[in-house]
Amino acid sequence: MAQSISLSLPQSTTPSKGVRIKIVALFKTIGTLTLLLIALPLNAFIVLISLMCSPFTKKPAVAAHPQNILVSGGKMTKALQLARSFHAAGHRVILIEGHKYWLSGHRFSNAVSRFYTVPAPQDDPEGYTEALLAIVKREKIDVYVPVCSPVASYYDSLAKFALSEYCEVFHFDADITKMLDDKFAFTDQARSLGLSVPKSFKITDPEQVINFDFSKETRKYILKSISYDSVRRLNLTKLPCDTPEETAAFVKSLPISPEKPWIMQEFIPGKELCTHSTVRDGELRLHCCSNSSAFQINYENVENPQIQEWVQHFVKSLRLTGQISLDFIQAEDGTAYAIECNPRTHSAITMFYNHPGVAEAYLGKTPLAAPLEPLADSKPTYWIYHEIWRLTGIRSGQQLQTWLRRLVRGTDAIYRLDDPIPFLTLHHWQITLLLLQNLQRLKGWVKIDFNIGKLVELGGD
Repeated sequence: MAQSISLSLPQSTTPSKGVRIKIVALFKTIGTLTLLLIALPLNAFIVLISLMCSPFTKKPAVAAHPQNILVSGGKMTKALQLARSFHAAGHRVILIEGHKYWLSGHRFSNAVSRFYTVPAPQDDPEGYTEALLAIVKREKIDVYVPVCSPVASYYDSLAKFALSEYCEVFHFDADITKMLDDKFAFTDQARSLGLSVPKSFKITDPEQVINFDFSKETRKYILKSISYDSVRRLNLTKLPCDTPEETAAFVKSLPISPEKPWIMQEFIPGKELCTHSTVRDGELRLHCCSNSSAFQINYENVENPQIQEWVQHFVKSLRLTGQISLDFIQAEDGTAYAIECNPRTHSAITMFYNHPGVAEAYLGKTPLAAPLEPLADSKPTYWIYHEIWRLTGIRSGQQLQTWLRRLVRGTDAIYRLDDPIPFLTLHHWQITLLLLQNLQRLKGWVKIDFNIGKLVELGGD
């Protein structure tokens, strides 16, 4: 009798796994909201002082031919940066974002004339195009510059056909976007142009990996989802694992199928770098390169002629017009291998925060003598709340010195003396309301991405 009671108690008193997850999410969210509330008075004070100084800051230029520019991706810092660059050159900026992010703090920027929300393109492609078209007509848009999420880039290409009758769409055609966004198709295309890329295999069934003869390979491999996966993209498990059983268990844990193919790519040890390039008719008009990592939140321009030549060859060969971002590995022998391409704006564009020529690089039609690069006196960019979070991982005086040096040398990507309000509204409006929504639903989240302006969630956007 006593034995049966001891066995039944855990079943009736121990919370289920789902309940435990909700309890953890509850305390995690409440703790984060509390920290944001503590920081609110200081941030409000900084913004108030900045507003008092704003009459003495530099005013926007007067453009010879001012244009109405539509910029999407309103929750993201890179959209804010482009809005500021166009505004500083004397153009009028209309910012848009999906209905889910109606609370975007960037809508309060001095650089933004109007803000609209539109349907999520993956849920309502026709409604998305119709909403864009209505805004283009109402605001008399001259140029649409998509700052795409991974999901939206293809739908912006589909919308291009309808919008092009009324404005220029600074984005790739659908077939090009589809090729660039497909990790396997991109590497095939680059290889056909004689450019350096790792060995890659398209995987539609776990058995392809389980039966692969790794003994003939000199390097390990990693698996990546061809479609964007905000959480699993950070998993760089090397294959094969220590035993065939471990390899099989890992591969079978991934959602690999013909409908959701993955790429098995040669893992090349070396230095990670990322680029952003703005191109028109194959001309490289704006370019930057930075050291990188799986979750990159610091950008400092790095001169790398080999990578710039790689990008220049690629965009010229395909006569591309739009924004293209690439990830590279520079191996120990110096060879730069492109490992991934994203047909959209990169957050590295924040390095152009003080460059007066960004608008011309996007809107101008006259060829440039050389691509624009970040100014020599521009500071590395970071996001202060990400830096504060890093404090929790500091374990030595040397790490603390490195952290302090990064803050002193760099500049926050969101805060600007002449446009301070987004710094307040991103952290204490946009992120706070997203946390409150998750709290209401007792929904978990992996981390906060202040750069992208969202909560990273399993199965999220």
